[in-house]
Amino acid sequence: MALLPILRYPDERLHCQAAPVERVDEEVRKLARDMAETMYAAPGIGLAATQVNVHRQVIVIDISEERNRLVTLINPELLAREGEQVCEEGCLSVPGIYEKVSRAERVTVRALGLDGEPFTLQAEGLLAVCVQHEMDHLQGRIFVEYLSRLKQVRIRGRLAKQARITA
Repeated sequence: MALLPILRYPDERLHCQAAPVERVDEEVRKLARDMAETMYAAPGIGLAATQVNVHRQVIVIDISEERNRLVTLINPELLAREGEQVCEEGCLSVPGIYEKVSRAERVTVRALGLDGEPFTLQAEGLLAVCVQHEMDHLQGRIFVEYLSRLKQVRIRGRLAKQARITA
């Protein structure tokens, strides 16, 4: 397994739309394993392939405290959404930035697993937020784009300052 470099906002590659996975094979399973290792090391609770500059519809999520309940979603499709919740979100591609975003409280998603078989996931609370956040990445959307223009400009400024300090 390998740690993958995570793209940082406002990198334009984060706005690429991911293509569906045509066949779940060993290459896709390796990508998912590498993404999981990268997510755990970061540390984070979700990662989309777009964030590691692979523009295929693959997501890994693990919201468990023990870091032992990995969910892999390949070609996820949102079937239903219910309710509304406002949660503070962060993102491995937007390090150190946390803002409140409104999302559905419950979602139903159909996806392929690592075995290539379809399954349905019903998620609520934090898992629902993560699923929606990561699915946005596959569509080339970053959570800060739900915020006002002023907040987006301030975030870009803070990230540019962070980059200068660490360079």
